Amino acid sequence: MSRHFQVTFDARDPGALSSFWKETLGYVHPGPPGVTLANGEDPLAAWDAFLEKQGVPPSERNRASAIEDPDGDGPRVFFQQVPEDKIAKNRVHLDVRAAPGLQGDERMAAIEAECDRLVALGAKRVSRSEPAPPMSMGFIVMNDPEGNEFCLD
Repeated sequence: MSRHFQVTFDARDPGALSSFWKETLGYVHPGPPGVTLANGEDPLAAWDAFLEKQGVPPSERNRASAIEDPDGDGPRVFFQQVPEDKIAKNRVHLDVRAAPGLQGDERMAAIEAECDRLVALGAKRVSRSEPAPPMSMGFIVMNDPEGNEFCLD
């Protein structure tokens, strides 16, 4: 029997990092438990109101954040606040499929365009690996705003 899972990131700023990954993956921030969001309502503002109603002080409201696939297919991604900065290379990383079905120059151009978009959102470009068929179609290694490695492929 298979299991559902979520991917968890340790973060200094869970809200900001979840917003970056929301834009990267096309995910959404879920609303608070028991709260039905109106069409177009900001889920983060709803969370702030929910936590205020629960008596959580403003200084404690950025301890965690999450994003979810709006289609319900991909894993939930959770961001938990930790006091320390990232200090070593990830042992696990995400591969973001930026050019599904494309090949050659068209594929690498699509990956480059996505790289530019993510750099504008706060990511850092680390390196580019050229296509080397049949083993590699080419990819770009990046860091998210807190230094977590991921690949565009």
